[in-house]
Amino acid sequence: MQVETPPTDKPYDKPEGERRGLVIVNTGDGKGKSTAAFGLALRAHGRGKAVKIFQFMKVPSARFGEHRMFEQLGIPIEGLGDGFSWKSQDLAHSAQLAREGWQKAKAAILSGDYFMVTLDEITYPLIYGWLPLSEVLDTLKARPSHVHVVITGRRCPSEIIELADTVTEMQMVKHAFQAGIPAQRGIED
Repeated sequence: MQVETPPTDKPYDKPEGERRGLVIVNTGDGKGKSTAAFGLALRAHGRGKAVKIFQFMKVPSARFGEHRMFEQLGIPIEGLGDGFSWKSQDLAHSAQLAREGWQKAKAAILSGDYFMVTLDEITYPLIYGWLPLSEVLDTLKARPSHVHVVITGRRCPSEIIELADTVTEMQMVKHAFQAGIPAQRGIED
């Protein structure tokens, strides 16, 4: 490791643009996409802002750690799917759930009632062809100017990346699964 001298001057100038709602994308093969989005939701909620989280692949009855905590904090989180495709008994039904869920998410975005709307794992229904990309893009463009939208999932379509204001690609360097270590409650959920 190389030791560095801490900077003593501010490394950037304050932007002069307007404050407005952002489209933020967390994508890539590394861990942390949803976790980062949930951190943003907690920040916004902590500032008294209205937040809504939609999870496109989780079932409505999911009780993972984030569901338990968001319930305690009063942050609405809604599972819209029936699990990942390899767990689905009927992919046509999974696609229908994604379309129905998208209508809820779209309404929340366009309502202007929320400071932030998180579309967790929406990239999967998009890349599986279950949701029309053009409709998602149109909704992002038409959202009220104060609404932030956070998008998570692997292989985010390039059209969304181009439209987004901030894009972070999580890159896997090493993962416990590769060493044969199973998912850990409180880490993977």
